[in-house]
Amino acid sequence: MADSLLLNEEQQLLRESARGFCREQAPLSLHRRLRDSRDADGFDRDLWRRMVELGWTGMAVPEAYGGYGFGHTGLGLVLEETGRTLVDSPLIATVLLGANAILESGSEAQKAELLPRIVAGELLLAFALDERFAHDPGRIETVAVPQNGGFALNGGKTFVLDGHVADRIIVVARVDGGSESPANIGLFLVDAAAPGLEVTRTIMVDGRNCANIALNDVAVSAENLLGGAESASLPLRGSQIRKADLVGADSTRTAKEKLDRVLDIARIGLAAEMLGSIEEVFERTLDYLRQREQFGVPIGAFQALQHRAAEMYNEIELGRSLVRAALAALDDPASNNDRIARFASAAKAKLSEVFFLVGNEGIQMHGGIGMTDEFDIGFFLKRARVAQQFLGDAGFHRDRYAALHSF
Repeated sequence: MADSLLLNEEQQLLRESARGFCREQAPLSLHRRLRDSRDADGFDRDLWRRMVELGWTGMAVPEAYGGYGFGHTGLGLVLEETGRTLVDSPLIATVLLGANAILESGSEAQKAELLPRIVAGELLLAFALDERFAHDPGRIETVAVPQNGGFALNGGKTFVLDGHVADRIIVVARVDGGSESPANIGLFLVDAAAPGLEVTRTIMVDGRNCANIALNDVAVSAENLLGGAESASLPLRGSQIRKADLVGADSTRTAKEKLDRVLDIARIGLAAEMLGSIEEVFERTLDYLRQREQFGVPIGAFQALQHRAAEMYNEIELGRSLVRAALAALDDPASNNDRIARFASAAKAKLSEVFFLVGNEGIQMHGGIGMTDEFDIGFFLKRARVAQQFLGDAGFHRDRYAALHSF
C-alpha cells in the first residue's frame, strides 16, 4: 500500500478544487442563512445539484454503477473540505451511508437500479439505525415480520440524518420473527410516503437535519430487503422470497458483518469531515492570535498561548495521520473487516477528542467575542458536540477498539 500520508497529484487537485468550491459556493454565511431561515429542506438544492455535477456523489461508487471509482480517499478529501465550511448537504446520509449500504448489502439488481440514481442526484436516502440517544448498533428492537410475501415493520428510530427530505429510508430491523439476536437483522428500503411511516423533523444544535421515525405496520415488499433473505439470515419459507431474488447478493458475510462495514466506512468519512472542521478552527484561531493585541503586542506572543497552540497542532497531526491511514485502508483490497474496524474506531475516537479540544480552545482564545453568535467560531463548537456523538462517541470507540484487540 502506498504511503497513506502523502496525496498523489490527482488527489491534491481534487482537494484544491473542493476547497475552492466550498469557499466560493458554500461559505459559512450559507450555513448561517439556512439556520436563520429555518429552511424547509435544511440544505440548498441548487448547491446540491452543482455538487452532483462535480461528481462528488459518485466518488466512491464503482464505474459499473455509474460512479467514478475514485475511492474512499477521494470522497474523504471532499468531506474534509465540506467540513471546513460546514456545508449542509445530503453527502453523509445519501452517499456515505446510503450508497455504501447498497454496495455492501444490495443484490446486483438493486445496485444496478439504485446506485446510478444516487450518482445522478435523483435519489436521496436516509439511514435509520439507532433507537436510543446513545449509539448502540447491537441493540435493534425494530422488527420486520414476514407478511403477505413481504414484511411488516414496527418500531422507532432516532437521529436519522436527513430523514425528513429522503425519498427512501434504509431501516435496520430484526427479521427473525421475534428473536433478539443482533445477528438476525436486515436492511429495508422504505418509501418516504409509505402508509404507517411517521417522520418528525428535529433540528440539531449544529444545524444538522435529523428526524425521529415511527413505523407502524409499514408494509415493505420482499424486493426491498437489501440482498434478499439469505443476507438477513431469514428462512426462505418464512419470507416467501424466491432464490432468483438473491442473484448477486453476497451470502459469504452475515447481515451484521455488512452493517458493521457500512458503519465503519461512515465513521471514517465522518472523521474526515471532522478533520476539516478542526483544521479550519485552528487556522482561524492562529489568525486571531496574530491580529489581537494586548499590552501593545499580539497575544500570539504570549508563551502560555503558544504552548496551547502547539498542543493543538500535535493533536491535529495525529488525527490527520489516522484519517489518512483509515481512508487508505478502505481502498486497499487486502484490508479485512477487522483491520478496517480498528482504523474506524481509532479515527472516530481520536477525532472526537481532538475536535473537543480544538473547539473549546478556539472559543477560549477568541475570548468574549468567541461566545457571540455573530462570530463564526461558535458554529464549529456546536458541530463538534453533534459529530462527537454521531455513530459513537470517543468512549464507545475506545471500548470497541479494546474489544477488537481482545483486551
